[in-house]
Amino acid sequence: MKFIVSSSYLLKQLQILGNVINSNNTLPILDNFLFELDNQLLTVSASDLETTMSATLEIDSESQGSVAISAKLLLDTLKTFPEQPLTFTVQDNNLVEISSNSGKYILAYAAAEEFPKSVTLEDASVTLVPAEVLSTAVSKTIFAAGNDDLRPVMSGVFFQFSPEGLTFVATDAHKLVKYARTDVVAAQVSDFIMPKKPLNILKGILGASDSEIKIEYNDSNAVFSFENYILICRLIDGKYPNYEAVIPKENPNKLVIDRMQFLNSVRRVAIFSNKTTHQIRLKIAGTELNISAEDLDYSNKADERLTCDYQGDDMQIGFNSRFLTEMLTNLTSDHIMLEMSLPNRAGILTPADGLDDGETVTMLVMPVMLNA
Repeated sequence: MKFIVSSSYLLKQLQILGNVINSNNTLPILDNFLFELDNQLLTVSASDLETTMSATLEIDSESQGSVAISAKLLLDTLKTFPEQPLTFTVQDNNLVEISSNSGKYILAYAAAEEFPKSVTLEDASVTLVPAEVLSTAVSKTIFAAGNDDLRPVMSGVFFQFSPEGLTFVATDAHKLVKYARTDVVAAQVSDFIMPKKPLNILKGILGASDSEIKIEYNDSNAVFSFENYILICRLIDGKYPNYEAVIPKENPNKLVIDRMQFLNSVRRVAIFSNKTTHQIRLKIAGTELNISAEDLDYSNKADERLTCDYQGDDMQIGFNSRFLTEMLTNLTSDHIMLEMSLPNRAGILTPADGLDDGETVTMLVMPVMLNA
């Protein structure tokens, strides 16, 4: 088994696949990349048992075979090469020889048979989604997913597909984000919960892609195929909470404000807030928004006044500044709308401009009780 491949082309693909590999694997074989050669097509795979990803590369070869090679050793070596062709020769004595312009490097390989076989999906549904739509959906929602091992369903992003459109939801019970598209639809109604790790890997490569992604899914697994990549992952098992029930429907108090101005003000004032609660207070009256924070333990205090466009009753409401900052950072519009009903009900943030036709973003943040 022998093949020739460009060093930078191989490195780029392996760095993407390397994101799948855990730093402490229970099975030693998972520390390796699986190389499967079929003449001029080389398929390289990485797995952590839950997620398996493979990339198909076009290379120069006339042989076939498969081996598993240490991921760390290979990545560390490839990072040091300038662009050049590398020749990989698999020898009979469990060694691989890599030849470059300047030298030879020999490393041991493991038997390809030990590498876990990838799952094949039975009775899969299929939906096609443009890369840009999926990339935006993941970026807008993933930060709101929880990290609680006791509630695994909330540690992923909920995908809801229907002939009316696609909806993506993430929540950790303090904040919730719902991203919906009516301009991309699925053939039938279905839903599943995607873990964060494979979504982060996808997010990293979808931004640069303009292809269409084929998503196949059944009750236990999902497969994402696009360009030269295939990512297979196990879905989170369980029923997603009824998120629609927590989104307040009647919100008569509406505030519209410049997003960056509001974000910078919240960031500044938050420096002076209590380090445990991160609480900031919004006091709205007429066209004036007053943002304040106080840390009584250290006598720190800050308060800022901004002008805004406000319709509704004068009100005071408290929020955790970290959640508010995260949401304002993840919105990309020039202006945002904050809708509220009562100081003890969730506030709803939506972009006031900059959305595509058929695109909606709803962010919900729970208030914190103000001490008088």
